[in-house]
Amino acid sequence: MSRHTTKDRRAEIADRIHGELTRLRLGMRNLAVVEEARAVLAERCGCPPEEASDRLWRMAEESGRAVEDVAEEVIASAEPADESRSPDLDMPSWVVSALEVVHVSAVYLTPIRDERDRVVDFYLAAANDRARDVTGRRAPALIGRRLLRLSPGVLSSGFFDDYTATLETGTPLVRDGVEYVEVRDQALWPACVSVRAVRAGDGLIVSWRTHDEDLLVAGWEGAQRVARLGWGEWNLATGRVTWTRQMYDIFGRAPQEGPAPLEALPAIVLAEDLPALESQVRTLLHHHLAVDGELRIRSRHGIRHLRLVSEPVLDGEGHPIAIRALAQDLTDLRRRDQDLAIAREQAKWQRRRAEEEHRIARELQDAILPLHKGLLTPPGLVVAVHYFPAGETARIGGDWYAARLMPDGRVLLAVGDAMGHGFTATTLMAQMSTGLIGLAYTGADADRLASWLNELILHDGAAITSTGTAVLGHFSPDDRTLSWTSAGHPAPILVRDGVARLLGHAPGPLLGAVEFAEYPLNTTMLKPGDLLLLYTDGVIERRGHSLEEGVAALLRAAETSAAQDGKPGVDTLLNRLRPGSVEDDVCLLAIQVL
Repeated sequence: MSRHTTKDRRAEIADRIHGELTRLRLGMRNLAVVEEARAVLAERCGCPPEEASDRLWRMAEESGRAVEDVAEEVIASAEPADESRSPDLDMPSWVVSALEVVHVSAVYLTPIRDERDRVVDFYLAAANDRARDVTGRRAPALIGRRLLRLSPGVLSSGFFDDYTATLETGTPLVRDGVEYVEVRDQALWPACVSVRAVRAGDGLIVSWRTHDEDLLVAGWEGAQRVARLGWGEWNLATGRVTWTRQMYDIFGRAPQEGPAPLEALPAIVLAEDLPALESQVRTLLHHHLAVDGELRIRSRHGIRHLRLVSEPVLDGEGHPIAIRALAQDLTDLRRRDQDLAIAREQAKWQRRRAEEEHRIARELQDAILPLHKGLLTPPGLVVAVHYFPAGETARIGGDWYAARLMPDGRVLLAVGDAMGHGFTATTLMAQMSTGLIGLAYTGADADRLASWLNELILHDGAAITSTGTAVLGHFSPDDRTLSWTSAGHPAPILVRDGVARLLGHAPGPLLGAVEFAEYPLNTTMLKPGDLLLLYTDGVIERRGHSLEEGVAALLRAAETSAAQDGKPGVDTLLNRLRPGSVEDDVCLLAIQVL
C-alpha cells in the first residue's frame, strides 16, 4: 500500500468514525429533548410522567411531525425552570440535621400528588451542604425545585418509579453502580452513580454518590503499573476523554498533549491494522458489543503491540453514552514470542543437523567397523566382537576396535575410545582406527605405534582439541606372546583357569594430550584356554557406581561366563554385567587363545 493510499485510507476511516460519533450525539440530543419535554408536560398537566409521554407522542402524531420537533416547541413554551420553585414547605425540624449527618450528597423530597392522590412529582425541599448533582449544580440551585424539571434523567433510569415505590411501601431503595444519564439544557450528562432512599415522615431522604473519574483513575494507579495496563473512557455525549497515566505511556503521548480522541486513532495505527480498528469501532458504536483485539501503533517509543478490551456504556434505553477501554502493552511479550519462534527455528535446524550428523556418523562407523557382532579367527585366536553404539542419538561415541593379521604374521589387537560424542567423536574415531592400521604396516611395535598415533592426533590441525584412549598390541601365534601398551585406557582382563584379573602395566598418557609422549611396552605370556578381554569404558560405567565397582563387576561376570560357557561368550557376559539398553558406546573383544 503506497503512502498516498494509506493516508487516504486513514482519513476515510477517521471520517467514518467522526460521522458515527456525530450520529450518536445527534441521537443523544434528541433523547434529551424528549426527556425534558416529558418533564415539562408532566408539570404543566399535573399528571404522572407516563401520561405526559403519551400526550407528547399524540401531539406528534396529530401534527404529523417528528416527536423531537414537538418536544422542542414544548420546552420553548414552558416557563423557565428556575421559576417553578415550591412554596415554603413545612418540614420536620430534624430533617436538616439528619441531612447534614450524611457524608455524601443528600436531599429531602416531598411528594406532589394529583386529585387522585397519585405521585406525579417531588419537590426538593432541603439539601445538605455536600449536595451536588451530576451536572455540577450545588444545593442552592437544587432546593425548592421540582424533581422532574431539575433531573429528567430520573425517568429513563427508573429512579422516579423507585422513589414512588419507596414512599408508598416504606421499602428502602439501594442501587449501586447505575449508568445514569442526566438531561440538562437539551444535552446528556452520563455518570455512574450509587443511590439510597428511605421514607422519612411524609417524604424521602435520598442520597447519592457519583463514581468520579478521578477516583476511578486513582484506583487504577497501582494495578496498571504492575500489569502494564491502562484505562480510558471516551464520553460520547460530552466528548470528554479520560486516561490514566499508564494509558499515556502505552500510547506514547505526553500528558500535556491530552488523550487521543477516537477520531485520532487511525492516524497512529499501522496501515495493516486499519481494517481491524474500523471493525472494532463499528462493533462498539453500531452493534453496541464489547470487543477484544490487538492493534499495532506508532508512538514516540516505536512500534507498540496493544491489546484493547473495549465495551460500550449503555443508558437505560440501550443507547451508547461512552466507550471504556482497557489497554495492555504486549510489545515485550510479542518480542519474546518472536525470539521464541526464532529459537524454535534454530532448534529445528540444529535437530536436522544433528540427525544428518548422526546419519553420517553411523555410516562412517559402519564403513570403518563393518562387523558389530560376530567372530573373527586370526591365527591362534578366536575373537568375539561386540560393538554396540549408545541408545541415544546424541551420545553416539567414538569407540573402535581392530583385530587384523599383519604381513609379519602377528595379529594386531586394539580397542580405543575417541573422547566425546556425536559427529566429532566419530570423525576422531575414524582417524585413530585408520591411522593405527596404516602405521601398523610399518612393522613397528605397539609402543612406537602409540607414540606415532599420539603425534598424528596432536598435530591434526583441527580447531578443537582432540584426545582419546587406546590399548593396543601384537599377538605372536608362534609363542603366544602379547606385546602391548596402554594410552590412558582401562587395562585388559585375563581369565585363566576360571580366575579373572587385570593385567599389570605401566600406563601411558592420553593420545593427543602431550607432545613427545612415551608409552611403555608390556609383555604377557598367554597359553591355550586363556580368555583376554579388551573393552571400552562403556562396559564398566554404570549410573551411580564408580569405575572400580564397574571393573569388579566385569571381573565377576568374566569368571562366571568363562566357567559356564568355555568360550568367548560376549552376549552372556554383557547381559550379566548390565542388562537392558546402554547409555554409552560399548565395545568388547573377547579373545580366546587356542
